[in-house]
Amino acid sequence: MSILDKINSPQDVKKLSLEEMKTLAQDIREGILTRVNAIGGHLGPDLGIVETTIALHYVFNSPVDKIVFDVSHQVYPHKMLTGRKEGFTNPLEHSEISGYFNPNESEHDPFIIGHTSTSISLATGLAKARDLKGENYNIIALIGDGSLSGGEAFEGFNNASVLNSNFIAIINDNEMSIAETHGGLYKNLAELRESKGKAENNFFKTFGFEYYYVEEGNDIKTMIDILQKVKDTNKPTIIHIHTLKGKGYEPAILDKESYHWQLPGFMDKHEDTEQIESYYSITTDYILKKHEKDNTVIAISPSTPGAYGFTKEFRNKLGKNYTDVGIAEEHAVAFASGLAKNGAKPILAVLSSFIQRTYDQLSQDLALNNSPATLLICWGAISPADATHLGVFDIPMISNIPNIVYLAPTCKEEYLRMLDWSVEQTKYPVAIRVPFGNVISTGIEDTTDYSILNKFKVEEQGKEIAILGLGNFLQLAKEVKQELKSKMNINATVINPRFITGLDKELLETLKQDHSLVITLEDGVLEGGFGEKIASYYGSSNMKVLNYGAQKEFTDRIPLDKLYEKYHLTKELIVKDIKNIL
Repeated sequence: MSILDKINSPQDVKKLSLEEMKTLAQDIREGILTRVNAIGGHLGPDLGIVETTIALHYVFNSPVDKIVFDVSHQVYPHKMLTGRKEGFTNPLEHSEISGYFNPNESEHDPFIIGHTSTSISLATGLAKARDLKGENYNIIALIGDGSLSGGEAFEGFNNASVLNSNFIAIINDNEMSIAETHGGLYKNLAELRESKGKAENNFFKTFGFEYYYVEEGNDIKTMIDILQKVKDTNKPTIIHIHTLKGKGYEPAILDKESYHWQLPGFMDKHEDTEQIESYYSITTDYILKKHEKDNTVIAISPSTPGAYGFTKEFRNKLGKNYTDVGIAEEHAVAFASGLAKNGAKPILAVLSSFIQRTYDQLSQDLALNNSPATLLICWGAISPADATHLGVFDIPMISNIPNIVYLAPTCKEEYLRMLDWSVEQTKYPVAIRVPFGNVISTGIEDTTDYSILNKFKVEEQGKEIAILGLGNFLQLAKEVKQELKSKMNINATVINPRFITGLDKELLETLKQDHSLVITLEDGVLEGGFGEKIASYYGSSNMKVLNYGAQKEFTDRIPLDKLYEKYHLTKELIVKDIKNIL
């Protein structure tokens, strides 16, 4: 029997000897590797925080003492010590436990957390509420050094430092963000590491925190000692610990960026997989070629370069024409606006779920100023992701901001044409919803003039029913057309809207002549989205409209086929609905 087998709650950790805790650390790492190899997930950050997590639960009394993990990149050991080890050791239960902080699973998780730089603010709120109620327990926030670049972390520190009561923040400094760290803050962290916390310049002390530095953040006894020292403190306190990302698994130590997160089966692969063309390789190839001819082209990433193919090789080739702004999407949008306003050609890539953090910058800094920056919105689609990483809300968010042109390419050729038009034009901020899935290529160069805004493309002319397939769902529109022809002998019209932010009113008017039903398909949430604009346009006419897309809800790890069935996003269910309407 392993030591982990004996651990069903943090109370069991408190009964262990130091040697047993060291063995427990090995058991936890085996569980992390087993789970990630089976279903994928965060690897390096979790491997690096094992000893600290054991010490936390040995010293503190969770859930009375409340621990808030930032981002959830480092939450696996915590889950294994709080009654959820079966999600790591039992293959039948791997998918029962999410990869993120989740109070629906355990009282030891105060919040659902999946976005970065939030733990300090959340923990500050917990501490203030505790003080208002006259209660007495510890509040602990654990945040990685990469997350410190997010603006909310700065705001949280500023507020937390004046609580004048118990508040403990652990800074996990493993010298990495998702990729390498960028920004002036990290020079100070390095200075603090080199001086063992004694450097005169100290970012955390400028706020007024009591500060401790721990070089051996992967030593259980050292961590227990420092945590016992600060437990029940009556002042805001920082513990800056130095850890090794990927500890216990050599490949994750040698390649910290690649092993931040891994797909299933990573331990079983012995040969390099064949590189296939993707929309991200198409993007990087385009940017490199464009940069060769134009030194004002610059690529920007908010600390997630691997998510859209901005590899080390790509970044090195661009040199000063690549900027990682850190985990700071708000700054990234404003930075791109400033670049564009001063004659550069910025291309900012960002994931759909992370663009949510930037509404004010999109509206004020970018759109109100009409800065001609290019934003690539990646992973925008209905997906089986967890509730914190859904890519369904970008269409209502972006398409309802004035001045922004939001484009939805359906194939490689359209994407390249839209991308080049956006980079070269100087009139509008342009966002492009990068197609999600395998590359579709027509083999025919797209010569569309996208400066003529809001012109839809009729892909296949028909009558009676018109199907508008936006972006990723153009292929579904074509499948519905074939099903209609087969089952109802109706030759429908298929339309590729291409523009998300405006309507082709001329085309919509012509449909009234020989069509009685319009179908809209969009790979995102319906409310406030593209289809509702079509329905609103036809509201006072006799045209019937059916909108298909996602419901306004937070889904959590629901299989894609189940979501498509729920939302009637299959050719069979759509045709069944049409039969009922007609």
